[in-house]
Order: sequence, then C-alpha cells, then structure tokens
Amino acid sequence: MDPIVQFKEQQKATWSNFSVLENATGTAAPHLVTFAGVTAGAKVLDVACGTGVVALTAARRGATVTGVDLTPELIERARENSAIMKIDATWYEGDAEALPLPDATFDVVVSQFGHMFAPRPDVAIKEMLRVLKPGGTLAFATWPPELFIGRFFALIGKYAPPLPQGVASPVQWGDPHVVRERLGSAVKDITFTRNTMHIQTLSVQHYCLFMERSLGPAMRLLQMLDASEPAKSAEFRRELEELTRPYFEHNTLRQDFLLTRAIKI
Repeated sequence: MDPIVQFKEQQKATWSNFSVLENATGTAAPHLVTFAGVTAGAKVLDVACGTGVVALTAARRGATVTGVDLTPELIERARENSAIMKIDATWYEGDAEALPLPDATFDVVVSQFGHMFAPRPDVAIKEMLRVLKPGGTLAFATWPPELFIGRFFALIGKYAPPLPQGVASPVQWGDPHVVRERLGSAVKDITFTRNTMHIQTLSVQHYCLFMERSLGPAMRLLQMLDASEPAKSAEFRRELEELTRPYFEHNTLRQDFLLTRAIKI
C-alpha cells in the first residue's frame, strides 16, 4: 500500500475514539468561531471536524454549516450531536487532502486541531483554499510546538516509529513562520493570536491516565510499548508526568493554542 494511504488508514483507527474529548475541545470552539468572524447566514466549512464542535457552535450563530472528517466514527457522532441540538448540518466522511466539495463554495473555512494532522500540508491548504470563496476567511487553531500539547506530541514522536516519508509533523502548524510560508501569496491579512483551554482534572496523574486511555496516539503508543518494551513504556509515563506538571494548577491543566486567520485573495 502507498505509505500516505496507509498512514491515513492508521489515522482513522487512531482517532476513532476522540469523541470522549469533545467537551474539552468544545470549550475552545467559541474562540475559533469568534476569531473567524462567523456571522448569521455565512456558509461555513469545518475541515477535519471531528465530532462537529466548531461547526455546531457556528450554527448556533446562524451559520449554514458543513463538516468533513476522515474518521467515520467521528462523523457519526457529529450527526448525533446535531440531532441532539436540533441543528441542521451537513456531514461528509472525507479527506482534508481531497475535500468532496466544489470550488469557491464557502464564506469561511475553519479547522480546530484537525487539518494539522493531514500528512501533506501543501495539499491540505490548497484544498481548504480551493473551496473558499475569494475574499473569504480561513481560520484555524493549532498547537505551538514549544507549549504543552506541542511538547506532548514531540514526546510521543520520541518513542514512536518515525513518520513515513512525506508526512509532516502536525506541530509545525503551530509555528507562525511556518504557517506564513505555507499560506504564501494565496492570502492576505494574516493574523495570529493565542488562547487557552483549561482541562478539569484532579491531579497530574489523573490527567496522564486519562490521556493514556483516551487520546488515540498515546493509547496506540503505550499499547505497543507495554507489549514489546515495558521499560520504555515506564520511561514514557515518567516523562509525560514530568512534562505535564508545570501546566497543572488549581485542578486544571492549561493548554495554550495558536489561532490563525487569513483572507483569500
């Protein structure tokens, strides 16, 4: 199998249980929707939408929303969420690198911690801009490499097998210099800011155990290490606690993220 195709199949399995984290990521969604300038009547596309938290937040402001995600379990949960909320939304199982949508369709294209996991940034950004109308807004939230979640993924990368050739690290999307280069001359008025999520947790140990049992990349890594290299597994857990401790205060875990906004030329 082509390594990119194989990688995407692995990603589907890795993220299939992400719905357990939707309440946490749901708290970040209003910040992205506000930063993107979503207004009533806007046509909004949520790329790598997961369980639909950003799209549904935008819909509550009167936007007409569509979501696309690679993982069928997450699209099914997005449909459940829109039914619970009695919100009309359109959901597609689809690839951020090959969006199943026509050119110049949307006023706003957003992605929250999603498109950054597409293997080829140039392909993903070309697709997001393709479906955006000229003068439309592209906005996304990503994890800076030097802060907690970026360092968390770097720690996973330290213990996991190397990424396949041609697959970029997702945390590069958290570097404004890289983002500017990737957006290039197709956009204008690039704007950056930062915001924060606070995850409720009783202790550092509780948080680490939750991530081990709930976040796909950590689950997959520890299942592999527990079975084959238990000493490395124990070292990973020790490093994860050490990494987490400075971000824990008042029974919450601080997670800072980067917001990017640009206008398609």
